[in-house]
Amino acid sequence: MEMDLDFSQDMSGSQQLRVSPRLVAASYILELSSQELQQQIANELSDNPALELVDVPTCPACGSELQGRVCPWCIQRQRSDEAPRDDREDLAAGMYDDPPPPSSQRLTDEEFDPLTQVASEETLAERLMAELGAVLDDEDMAIADYLVGSLDDKGYLSTSVEEAAYDLDVSEARVKQVLAQLQSQEPIGIGARNLHECLLIQLAYLEVIGIKQPYAREIIEMYLVELGEHKFGKIAHELKISPETVSDVWEFVKSKLNPHPAHGFSATNTRDRDTRAMYILPDVIIAKGESDFEVEVVESRRFMLRVNPMYTRISSELPKNGALSTEEKRHVQQYVGRAKLFIANINQRRQTIHNITNCLVEKQRDFLEKGVRHLRPLSRAAVAGELGIHESTVSRATAAKYVMLPGGEVIPFSHFFTPSLSIKDIIKEMIEKEGRPLTDAQIAERLRERGIEIARRTVAKYRMQLDILPSSLR
Repeated sequence: MEMDLDFSQDMSGSQQLRVSPRLVAASYILELSSQELQQQIANELSDNPALELVDVPTCPACGSELQGRVCPWCIQRQRSDEAPRDDREDLAAGMYDDPPPPSSQRLTDEEFDPLTQVASEETLAERLMAELGAVLDDEDMAIADYLVGSLDDKGYLSTSVEEAAYDLDVSEARVKQVLAQLQSQEPIGIGARNLHECLLIQLAYLEVIGIKQPYAREIIEMYLVELGEHKFGKIAHELKISPETVSDVWEFVKSKLNPHPAHGFSATNTRDRDTRAMYILPDVIIAKGESDFEVEVVESRRFMLRVNPMYTRISSELPKNGALSTEEKRHVQQYVGRAKLFIANINQRRQTIHNITNCLVEKQRDFLEKGVRHLRPLSRAAVAGELGIHESTVSRATAAKYVMLPGGEVIPFSHFFTPSLSIKDIIKEMIEKEGRPLTDAQIAERLRERGIEIARRTVAKYRMQLDILPSSLR
């Protein structure tokens, strides 16, 4: 998006710089985050009767438009995941993927040994049973063994209390007591029966240790789906709170709570992608097509806007319509013009983000194909120069916006530009390979042993940017 600056001279001969109102509006729209844009659209729909929202069914996972009941982007990604990977991808320990097996290679179908998978899955189960053995008697350990054996690879309980009680021929009250003990173990949230319960267990734990977030419990209990869909305005209206408060809860949930508590404990979790995707709908999807990467800006298309057909018809008939007064004609022209400008700015936003993402794909192709160790140093100024736009335009277009990578991970645009990502990579690997959870101070000390001078608070900042919980919660 180029900034068209008009130069004019006043009567005294001094030169003035004027920026058109349209440019100001377009720049403002471009800079908005996803939830801010949603609120802006809601405000505009409320204020402008000539603007109309067309309801379009969208995918709850990525936000793109559904074709019937199918999301073409998610189907394409699933097929890509099922396709054979080349050696380069196997050897690349990407920042947003789980660590590879000890051999640094994925087993082929011919070499696959199911006993290897079973053994790795037992690691968390054995730990849980050992901890439960210290608090339960022998009779209840049979119930614990049943419940732990019913955990899926995300840490959820795949059976019901009623079913467990029936199979074991014990009372439901006893099963509930053992389940409560299981749910008190680490990782916090283990043994939950659904996403609501998992998050509420973690929330209760955080509240006990003094970490609280206003309205988090109410929103998780009653509006979790709406929160995931970024319907902040609706939640705020029904709870009679500000959209900013709802946005703060959303940030708290995605940074402090983990919907997959068993993530990282089992080899089966290599299929368990970055859990941020459950809370952050991407603004852009980068998918692997048949011949090359494909880019789709989905965020703006969640809001299909058009000029109200009635206003369009009246506007076209204004010159020969004698039934309307001058004031009524001015009203129609004003609102139709405002609606067209707003829609044009939304479309321009989409095109600008699309162009920038295409440039990032070309510049960071190795990163997309091989993983984070192949991320090239890249500045926003370099992208701006490549596209012939101002650096501030790139900054506005990428601020507070997210990209879904071909593998399904959702990351901020800023990760394409982060110069310190290599240090983050080291920190993530260090945490993935830790036995006993390392504190931020211990991580800083180990980095210093490698010759990397970094403060503890910087480690904490990078860890939070990677969406990794502190040692007390891991």
